[in-house]
Amino acid sequence: MIAVLDDEPEMRKALHRLLGCRGFRVEEYACAEDFFAALDSHRVDCLLLDLHMPGTNGFDVLGAFQARHIATPIIVITAHDEPGTEDRVQVLGASAYLKKPVDRDALLAAIEATTPRTRFHDSVNKHALKERSDYG
Repeated sequence: MIAVLDDEPEMRKALHRLLGCRGFRVEEYACAEDFFAALDSHRVDCLLLDLHMPGTNGFDVLGAFQARHIATPIIVITAHDEPGTEDRVQVLGASAYLKKPVDRDALLAAIEATTPRTRFHDSVNKHALKERSDYG
C-alpha cells in the first residue's frame, strides 16, 4: 500500500487517482497524527510525504521514522523548494525528493526505485492486462 500524507485535499486526490489507475492500493492522510494512528494496522510499502503541513510537518515525520528505525521508503514532495532542503531530507532518510507540480513519470520512477520490484511490476502488469482487456 502507498500512503499519501498531504494536507491539501486536491493533491491527495490527484495522487490517489494516478496511483490507483496504476493498480496501487492507496490510503490518504491529511495529517501526521492520522497517519501514525493507522501505521500499526496498515502495511505501508511507500510513503508520499508533503513537507509543509500544519502541526506535525514532514520533517517531524522523517525524524520520527528515523528515531523508530522504520525502514519504509519515503518520497518527499514539496512546493517549497528551499536551499538545503533536499540535503536535509536525505539526511533524515528520504528515498527521493520531488517538487510540485509533480512530474508523473518522475514519481512513478521514484516509486519503482523504492518499492519492492515484484510488487511494483505485478501492479504494473495487472494494470497493463486490464488496459488490454478494456481496449482489446
